[in-house]
Formats: sequence, structure tokens, C-alpha cells
Amino acid sequence: MKVELNKNVSVHYTGKLKDGSVFDSSVDREPLSFTVGDGKLIPGFENGIVGMQVNEKKLIEIPSNEAYGDVKDELIQEVSKSNLPKELSPEVGMQLQSNAEDGSTLLVTIVKVEDESVVVDANHPLAGKDLIFDIEVVDIK
Repeated sequence: MKVELNKNVSVHYTGKLKDGSVFDSSVDREPLSFTVGDGKLIPGFENGIVGMQVNEKKLIEIPSNEAYGDVKDELIQEVSKSNLPKELSPEVGMQLQSNAEDGSTLLVTIVKVEDESVVVDANHPLAGKDLIFDIEVVDIK
């Protein structure tokens, strides 16, 4: 049996950047299980495993446009510290929740701290990056 659209698949994976640094891995936990084509994973990951068989291992390289997309400058904004909770001591790398104009919740990361403001980035942390995955298919249903 091969991986194809609408099949339930379980995989072990290790995700890396071009410099070799690992950003995520399922190796020491349960495999990732999903239905191929349901859109819950990045397109390049789903497309990269189609045709694989159980116990098959593969290295796939995913360009940023098939992963989390390009960095969008409009998602980087300067915010006055007066708009932050008073008890908060902002630091670069800190993640905050923000309310979007449509009422949804948005996760932002502080990328710069100034005297009176902070710069926050609502892009996915892996936006603009090409990704590399070592994948092993462990089950197909």
C-alpha cells in the first residue's frame, strides 16, 4: 500500500533548516498521524510523502512557498509599551497573544525592544525558510 490522497498516515519526522539545526522531531514521541489532503499540514510535506510505502524513509526539501510562505512585512508592527500589560517585562523572543481586527487571536513574537515601544512579528517563525524533513512512514490506513 502506498501513501495517497485521503489515506490516514503515520510518520516519524525530523524537521531541519538548511544550516542543519532541528526545529521539530517526532522521534522521541508518538508518530504524527494525519489524513493526506485534509490541509492540516504544509503542502510540501503532504506532497512529499505521496507514493511512499510503510517503512520507507525519505529526505524531502520544501521551499518556503510550499511551507509557511514568505515573510509578510505587514505582519511586523511597532507597538507602544503602554498597550502592553503593566506587569510585563518585554524581551526579544517573548511570545504574546494579540487580538486581530476580525476578533481572532494572533500569536506574535517580540523581535525588538525600544525605550517606549516593542516591535512584534505575527509571521510564523518558519516563514521565509526552506525546510528539510527526514521522514519515515510507519503506518498507512
